[in-house]
Amino acid sequence: MSLLNSITIFVLAVFIGFEIISKVPAMLHTPLMSGTNAIHGIVLVGAMLVAGSADSTLEQVLAFIAVVFATVNVVGGFLVTDRMLEMFKRR
Repeated sequence: MSLLNSITIFVLAVFIGFEIISKVPAMLHTPLMSGTNAIHGIVLVGAMLVAGSADSTLEQVLAFIAVVFATVNVVGGFLVTDRMLEMFKRR
């Protein structure tokens, strides 16, 4: 695929993702966050696989950045989910 096709797909995915997420009711945010944590776990595994097979220095740097971002996303998602679930526990 050419770079222009890849950028076009990325931009369309951003717009579609924003439209879908912005219409989710507040009651469904915790289950949605749990589901996206699972997806981000898969993204993290994919980023690690790409990092392991990277040949050039640029590929290694980009793969490392992808691993860092995916890790931050997974950990942050679990922290937010845990914090939201704490609000529903009885004292």
